[in-house]
Amino acid sequence: MRRSRLPQLAFWAAAAWLGSRWLRDGGWPSLAGRTVLVTGGSRGLGLVLAREAAADGARIAICGRDPEALARAAEALRRIGARVLTVECDVTDPAAVRRMVEEVVARLGPVDMLINNAGVIEVGPAETMALADYEEAMATNFWGVLYPVLEVLPGMRARGDGRIVNITSFGGKLGVPHLVPYSASKFAALGLSQGLRAELAADGVAVTAAVPGLIRTGSPRNAIFRGRHRAEYAWFSIADSLPGLSVSAETAATRILAAARRGDAEVLFPVMARVAAIAQAAAPNLTARLLAGVNRLLPRAPSGRTGRRRGAESQSPLSPSLLTRLGDRAARQYNQFAPEEGRA
Repeated sequence: MRRSRLPQLAFWAAAAWLGSRWLRDGGWPSLAGRTVLVTGGSRGLGLVLAREAAADGARIAICGRDPEALARAAEALRRIGARVLTVECDVTDPAAVRRMVEEVVARLGPVDMLINNAGVIEVGPAETMALADYEEAMATNFWGVLYPVLEVLPGMRARGDGRIVNITSFGGKLGVPHLVPYSASKFAALGLSQGLRAELAADGVAVTAAVPGLIRTGSPRNAIFRGRHRAEYAWFSIADSLPGLSVSAETAATRILAAARRGDAEVLFPVMARVAAIAQAAAPNLTARLLAGVNRLLPRAPSGRTGRRRGAESQSPLSPSLLTRLGDRAARQYNQFAPEEGRA
């Protein structure tokens, strides 16, 4: 019985593959002449996405909360000939988001592609997290995605054309221990992306969920750590730096923008993230046991109340070290250092 079904399964697998290739043919050949808005574009992956989009001919708008970081990012982008607009904006504030989009439209034209990249990361055992950590994660990683979407959608629908790219995370496919507020908010963002894509397809607007694993952007410096913050920072920054576990920011940006131009539903990488996502879908009980085993290897919660520390305040002999060399280099390269911290 099983053998008789093999030709049928092979047929449908081949049809699905050919269909996916056919659907890709209707994408944008480039971003030339288009306006691309990147939230959280002053540092890390957002800055690299802005740079790659500019190199493809786009007019670039970036937003962030830190005016000095925005100024440094704009200078870096203009050095490569980019036409760039910077807007100071907190994406958790819907009124500020509305003003930002209005300014971008007035100065650069309608937003053709929105890249929701702004995000926060909280690292530590769940028992050390306060309610405020969950609220902060949802405010930025979910509401900070929805507010810009609601502002650009009317124009995209009216034109019958547009791209929305939501940078979610592998943590939105799999609940990762010591990243519970982050994972919960990224699950929400991924669900939003999938539902909106289905509803907006008829309007000519493609929603792409970018689901990356670890990317070497130097972001641990600006993440929030609880519990044994030095030990938490060490494991997180080391994992974020190791080849094989992580990919370069350039690789990530190239893959995300290519998927967005094609109008893909999702881009999931690297290979280890794909394998883990498949394992979670196919064998959730086994995956849960494996994650419980991983949790036993992570730092235990200390007794008593713990505070919040930024990664830059959580260094130890393990980080920075040779193990974090690639991530530390990325932090210097992608504007993760404040001027007073130096770049040594």
